Amino acid sequence: MDILIKALQLILSLSILVIFHEFGHFIAAKIFKTKVEKFYLFFNPWFSIFKIKGKETEYGLGWLPLGGYVKISGMIDESMDKEQLKKPPQPWEFRSKPAWQRLIIMLGGITVNIILAIFIYIGMLLTWGEQYLPTSELKYGITADSLAMEMGLRNGDKILTIDNEEVENFLRIPEKIILDEAKTIQVNRNDEIINVYIPNGFIAKLIKHKSPDFISIRFPFEVKEFTKGSVGKKAGMEVNDKIIGLNDISIQYFDEFINELPKHKNKEIIVSVLRDYDTLKFPVTVPEKGKLGIYGKSLDNYFKFSEKKYSFTGAIPAGITKAYKSVGNYLKQLKLLFNPEIKAYESVGGFITIGSIFPSDWNWEVFWRLTAFLSIMLAILNLLPIPALDGGHVMFLLYEIIARRKPSDKFMEYAQVFGMVVLFGLLIFANGNDVIKLFK
Repeated sequence: MDILIKALQLILSLSILVIFHEFGHFIAAKIFKTKVEKFYLFFNPWFSIFKIKGKETEYGLGWLPLGGYVKISGMIDESMDKEQLKKPPQPWEFRSKPAWQRLIIMLGGITVNIILAIFIYIGMLLTWGEQYLPTSELKYGITADSLAMEMGLRNGDKILTIDNEEVENFLRIPEKIILDEAKTIQVNRNDEIINVYIPNGFIAKLIKHKSPDFISIRFPFEVKEFTKGSVGKKAGMEVNDKIIGLNDISIQYFDEFINELPKHKNKEIIVSVLRDYDTLKFPVTVPEKGKLGIYGKSLDNYFKFSEKKYSFTGAIPAGITKAYKSVGNYLKQLKLLFNPEIKAYESVGGFITIGSIFPSDWNWEVFWRLTAFLSIMLAILNLLPIPALDGGHVMFLLYEIIARRKPSDKFMEYAQVFGMVVLFGLLIFANGNDVIKLFK
């Protein structure tokens, strides 16, 4: 069921993005009185699931969910319709329009994807606002996993800055380290300011790191509720008890508890708790699963989250700013792909990777946030100067405008074929990485 929900979210998200992207080309073509022969969601080799004929455009749903397309009359595209190009140019055809009009038509999809992301961000800010945990609120410091320990961080470190720059949102710290290829982290360790130097090659390790908890939030462990059949409850523990010890080992924080408890499976231990001002001890036999059947209190019991609500007029500039920052962050991600030391290309994934970023429970806030990000990603990738992508057409149109000379139709045909080979190669590489990861 989890896989089905992820798949449905991915298909819905990509369908929205493809429709809006192709609509960008469609509406720009219509503005310049250019005939659009087909408008399809998904590709339709050999047959279509559904199609309907409009005044001059056929609208349809294909069966191959790898994108979508608009077929613009008189344009060399993935349809490779050479017969039409053998005929004399008609005034309504793409090839008959001035270069600047063709340029706008080709940029239409990219432009609409960016505008869509902005509108999604505005809608999200109006609906849910913003909530995050400020880095300055982590009064108990962080919990560092093995990779963070290797880098030089320690449990209890309070992160102050990254390369001497503050990161307001704690959850943005890994992103900041990776995208800015940070060199240092400034921390407060036992009331002493420490400069942690990030070792060479660490960014590559962090990108490949499978655990999402490179660094996590450290907090005390107080009982919120019990599971059915909880051995902790049977032993006499109560809601609001604060766990402070296992046998003779002092426990202050949740991470210490979950690291120590599994060591005592099928053994009796003494759990020490603080109840009001009294210290109580309970003998408990730890089950095979290594859990006592206890839920701890949520983070908002220990930290003050930053919350901001937006009016309509406030959400507009904030949404534009979020889209602008997302574009910048994605460009930084692309830059990492070409860094031979980091080898980020080894982590490139296809549809399985994209689908995995969606949650297993349907959450509209997460869905729209990811859709906005994918819309920006689609816009930027389409702008790459690869023939068969919008960016390839833009590259040749800019050449035509500057050189005042149009590439021949034969050259454009060869370029289109070359671009399609490159795209299929990238598609196979990305999805091949997904398959390899499944067997690792």
